[in-house]
Amino acid sequence: MAVLKVIEVMANSTESFEDAIRNAVKQAGKSVKNIRSAYVREQSVSVNGDQVAEFRVNVKITFEVN
Repeated sequence: MAVLKVIEVMANSTESFEDAIRNAVKQAGKSVKNIRSAYVREQSVSVNGDQVAEFRVNVKITFEVN
């Protein structure tokens, strides 16, 4: 039986939501091993004038604990 743990990570990108998600998983992978899945909980943007300045995500990362 595997033991799984979930952490919540916030990340951002100036490019896209997809890039922000990739950033979240990449950053989590620096300190957590055996990542199994990522669930995007929230998406938001910051706006500067009439332009989207930044894409933000709140991601739940599930990983296996040895």
